[in-house]
Amino acid sequence: MKRALIAMSGGVDSSVAAKIMTDNGCDCIGCMMKLYNNGDISTERSRTCCSVEDAEDARSVAYKLGMPFYVFNFTDAFRDTVIRKFVESYERGVTPNPCIDCNRYMKFDKLYERAKILGCNYIVTGHYARIEESGGKFVLKKAIDETKDQSYVLYSLTQEQLAHTLFPLGNIIKSEVRKIAEENGFINAEKPDSQDICFVPDGNYADVIELQTGKKPSAGKFVDKQGNMLGTHKGIIHYTIGQRKGLGISSAAPLYVYKLCPQSGDVVLGNNEDLYGKEADAADFNWISGSAPQSGFRCKAKIRYRQQEQQCTIIPTGENTVHIVFDKPQRAITPGQAAVLYDGDIVLGGGTIK
Repeated sequence: MKRALIAMSGGVDSSVAAKIMTDNGCDCIGCMMKLYNNGDISTERSRTCCSVEDAEDARSVAYKLGMPFYVFNFTDAFRDTVIRKFVESYERGVTPNPCIDCNRYMKFDKLYERAKILGCNYIVTGHYARIEESGGKFVLKKAIDETKDQSYVLYSLTQEQLAHTLFPLGNIIKSEVRKIAEENGFINAEKPDSQDICFVPDGNYADVIELQTGKKPSAGKFVDKQGNMLGTHKGIIHYTIGQRKGLGISSAAPLYVYKLCPQSGDVVLGNNEDLYGKEADAADFNWISGSAPQSGFRCKAKIRYRQQEQQCTIIPTGENTVHIVFDKPQRAITPGQAAVLYDGDIVLGGGTIK
């Protein structure tokens, strides 16, 4: 019999994933990762996950399904690998994606190791994605429900991890997931989906950075592309490429954040046309197949979670680096975000934009 560790967030998706696995005769253990303490984050609650209330919701579903349920304390590891990187990235003028880091370092690293200790063959999550085996290799694919597809944040999965991971929701649309939860009387059947970064529940990431560093960010200058001063800003951690709101600068035409200069503290502003570019470099690249291509090739890529994939040419520049040339200019190619490559609905791999 398969034995699986079910990562439960307290939301409807992971709860239905657990239901599907128990229906399939799997010996299941439910769990939640405790990732932060209240002192690590701002205290307002919103549409986030992994709170005490979420743990009780997950425990309720596990009890209904006859599964044991545990909460694992990973706060130290989460602070070291996710929160610290998040803070340091913004201080360097880079816009991070902590949800990708959480999947990489927590769910499919720390939790994967815990699953092995518990004698589990698989980790199961409520992600909307698919895993298939083809030609002796495991393939990561987009979900059937493309409106909920989460393959973008899973590009770091290795062949070993894919072999021991199950995504029961990959072939189901969201409305069906809600229906299953309702039919089984789950307490979270109508619970809204999480939207915020879990440790930034009110969306104010600058507050979390100040809380973590214990200091106010240094003010600096808004400048144009020629270096002319346009005004002052409250610290580069408050800005990201392409941002228009919250600048407080009057001008004849709309201004946008074009570039962040952490060494000088300057925030360079430009017009909307300045934000478009056709080329990007990505590092720390993970190839799902386990090996990098030896020559250039055509595929599609996306440089943010909600973007439609765009046609491009990929030029491998090393074992874990690539150069991307898009057919059409892309807006706000942002350092720190992920570039993920697709061949149809198959994820080829991904890395961090430099």
